[in-house]
Amino acid sequence: MATFYNQATLSYNGNVTGSNITTGEIVGVVTVSKNAVVDSYTGNEDVTYVINIINSGDTDLTNLTVTDNLGSYTLSDGTTDVVPLNYRADSVNYYVNGVKQADPTVSDTEPLTVDGINVPAKGNAAVVYTVRTNQFAPLGENAQITNTATVSGGGIGTPVTADAVITHSDAINLAISKTLDPAVVPENGTITYTFDIQNYGRTAADTTDSIIFSDIFNPVLNISSVTFNGTPWVRTTDYNYDTTSGLFTSVDGRITVPAATYTQDAATGAWAVQPGTSTLVITGTI
Repeated sequence: MATFYNQATLSYNGNVTGSNITTGEIVGVVTVSKNAVVDSYTGNEDVTYVINIINSGDTDLTNLTVTDNLGSYTLSDGTTDVVPLNYRADSVNYYVNGVKQADPTVSDTEPLTVDGINVPAKGNAAVVYTVRTNQFAPLGENAQITNTATVSGGGIGTPVTADAVITHSDAINLAISKTLDPAVVPENGTITYTFDIQNYGRTAADTTDSIIFSDIFNPVLNISSVTFNGTPWVRTTDYNYDTTSGLFTSVDGRITVPAATYTQDAATGAWAVQPGTSTLVITGTI
């Protein structure tokens, strides 16, 4: 909405008089909203955005351009800009009044620039696309990405913008790896399985997360010791083991994993993740 003013003057016999001042408002006919399908993110994760454009005017809007700055922000040095989102190639879909249209033209990917968007009078258009978080996506508590979409051209006097904010997920994010030592063992020999459980999330995995570890040892293992983060585990108290099938399962609540830590390189802006790690060691003979 823009306000304008107007006043007339009248000159006669060397005199000048002014009229009253009239006030008017120009109401924009285009409104834009932008939303993420999910409102949180993790590292190297896809995020889908939907930009809705509504034309409340009586004239069709043609050949609009939609841009997205992909969350670009300036580092603490005040001069270096980094972009935390990468456009996923060929992911743009375009709808008019809910009907899918031919794919529009993507003329640039940083910032993302989509050309040839049309919005009929009293109608709407939606532009849907997917991006992926990269090494510049902020991580940790209070981390977020704010990216701005701008709609311009096609008879719009002043470009219209809309923001979307997503925050770094506070959910646990676990991974597990398994090693065997030694890899070659004689019959009735002793082997050790080591399981590293890593948490890439910013929240520690605790007893309320009901983490259950399981493995079926084949050949069946005659277990002699089990430790978790260096502390001995007791059968039935901390784990259960079926000596016939080789099925090993931890007792609910016995596995916990610390939260990850995050650091940002002040020079490049890239974020690094140090996952929290817990280690389960199972030793026995086969």
